[in-house]
Amino acid sequence: MKNHKTRHDENRGRLARIEGQVRGIRRMIEEGEYCMDIVTQVQASVAALQAVGRRVLKKHMEHCVADAFRSRSKRDIETKIAEILKVVRQCGG
Repeated sequence: MKNHKTRHDENRGRLARIEGQVRGIRRMIEEGEYCMDIVTQVQASVAALQAVGRRVLKKHMEHCVADAFRSRSKRDIETKIAEILKVVRQCGG
């Protein structure tokens, strides 16, 4: 949905740090750093991105999904449930 009103500005700083981590990983690869040091940094970046994803999902549940349930629109509720189930399946759940 492109016309939603939920904002995620609180994640901008986190994403900037992750972006810096990824640039650092690229530098490590370019400079031939030790493999396991690179892997450790990749894992840290992935974990940081997952944390942002969890924060966004939590906000989605608190606002978008809650709004759908408050609306009592069967179509909106089913859409939100389907969205959540799709994300859970993609995460291996």
